[in-house]
Amino acid sequence: MVEYTESENAEDSDELYEHHRIVVDKGQALLRVDKFLMDRLPNVTRNKLQSAIRSEAVQVNQKPVKVSYKVKPFDVITITLAEPPRETDITPENIPLTIPYEDNELLLVNKPAGMVVHPAYNNWNGTLVNALTYHLQNLPTHRNGEGRPGLVHRIDKDTSGLLVIAKTDYSMAYLAKQFFDHSIERTYYALVWGVPKELSGTITGHVGRSAKDRKVMTVYPAGDYGKHAVTHYKVLRSFKYVSLVQCNLETGRTHQIRAHMKYLGHPLFSDATYGGDKILNGMPNGTYKAFVENAFKLMPRQALHAKSLGFLHPETKRFMQFESDLPEDFQAVLSKWELYEEAL
Repeated sequence: MVEYTESENAEDSDELYEHHRIVVDKGQALLRVDKFLMDRLPNVTRNKLQSAIRSEAVQVNQKPVKVSYKVKPFDVITITLAEPPRETDITPENIPLTIPYEDNELLLVNKPAGMVVHPAYNNWNGTLVNALTYHLQNLPTHRNGEGRPGLVHRIDKDTSGLLVIAKTDYSMAYLAKQFFDHSIERTYYALVWGVPKELSGTITGHVGRSAKDRKVMTVYPAGDYGKHAVTHYKVLRSFKYVSLVQCNLETGRTHQIRAHMKYLGHPLFSDATYGGDKILNGMPNGTYKAFVENAFKLMPRQALHAKSLGFLHPETKRFMQFESDLPEDFQAVLSKWELYEEAL
């Protein structure tokens, strides 16, 4: 038996899945695929595996199979699953959520800036997961005691916008497979310093943690470190000193847009982690300095919003697209820049 595991590291990715590749040994007797995988994947229940098979998240020789399929020698099996359980107790908390859509399989949450997605060091309470655990007592991962009920992706604490949450094991596997295949459509709006020389384009560069500061992600264009990352961007409007940019994610690395835009030379406005909380365009004095500092106070976080999500629904298999309005702080800052530009 030869096995390879290619798991997405939760610390370095916003996509919360794990991917395995198993090559069946030449001496393997015929055995149902779910039973075969039960012996080889730790912390995975039979029900979760069967749901993954039905959702086509398990493939043999690059083709989906039925639960009854019997593995044969030299079969190549690939499996995409939501992340395995973590030893974290989740306290349900009655925190109001903005839910633009919900059905039996999934729900959409419009996360406000400032809310942490899942419990971690220094943030054990008040997270989106605490709120979800209260809102949906029967989430598949909640029943299994996992640390991130229903999540297959995440966004930063100070980024606002849409997240899709799975309510069943089947939907978790089906959505995780779409994230792995990069077929989920994700659009973000970002306010960045300056105006990119090319008004549209693609940023390709591995993203990994900085050797100097583990909290910061760095672009490694040579691909010698980090993980493959691709961001497509388009300038929607420029305000002389800053620009409103649409970013479409092909991959979902931690801080991908923030790191990629800094690499391009245009850090996000008010992004303290990546240097965007300083005046990077225009003379830092006089009325302009006062104007920018006032704008920072209006939006004391990175100017990034998860604007839309598009995916195939796990049950209907129909493509669904969801949009969210820019939050008040983002709209207020855009209005200020618009008025400032008109006054020039």
